[in-house]
Amino acid sequence: MTEPKPDRSALTKVTVNLIPRAQDALEAACARTSDTKTDTINRALVAHNLVLELVEHGGGSLTVLLPDGSTERVHLL
Repeated sequence: MTEPKPDRSALTKVTVNLIPRAQDALEAACARTSDTKTDTINRALVAHNLVLELVEHGGGSLTVLLPDGSTERVHLL
């Protein structure tokens, strides 16, 4: 018998303790985007998971397109 899939529409409440550097980054990101702390943390977790998947599957770098049209390669360790 297979397990039923969890309800993905339900919210999960968590409490986090941020170091000062993370708190500063959260405040800066919220100020730049006008997103809430919740939205910003949700996006950060999705992005963090993407980076982990890339590294896991051998994707050791990302190419970033800069506003001036140039590119920069970011290597993931």
